[in-house]
Amino acid sequence: MSDQSLILACSTCGAKNRVPLSRLDDTPKCGKCGLLLPLENLSRPVIVTDHDFDREVMASTLPVLVDCWAPWCGPCRSMGPVLDALAVKYRARLKIAKLNVDENSGIGSRYSISSVPTILLVKNGRVIDKLIGALPKEQLESQIARILG
Repeated sequence: MSDQSLILACSTCGAKNRVPLSRLDDTPKCGKCGLLLPLENLSRPVIVTDHDFDREVMASTLPVLVDCWAPWCGPCRSMGPVLDALAVKYRARLKIAKLNVDENSGIGSRYSISSVPTILLVKNGRVIDKLIGALPKEQLESQIARILG
């Protein structure tokens, strides 16, 4: 993928389609079957698990912000609406993923996540930073600007 396009898989036939970022608002269609491509997933965080973490996060063509959280954690829950808003704002430039560490201890162990919330910033298959604690939106945006730059 270049910096100017995104690969989207058709939810109907599975074909991979290269879509220029400048054309995302033009309701792109699958080149194989002609049906609309699923753009709604670009505007909200994706739930990841131990099973699909490598595929969804480490192999992502986009930089990824991974929110490692737990349902019992108040600060984790307070970050939810902030991450939802960031997913909309940075659509097609940044993937936001949520990992419930209570249900996915493998990834928690792999990255030594001992407190929540913990944010992993991933670019080109590498964790480039690990941020611990609930952060204000402005600080998250500063970190996002750093990995998008």
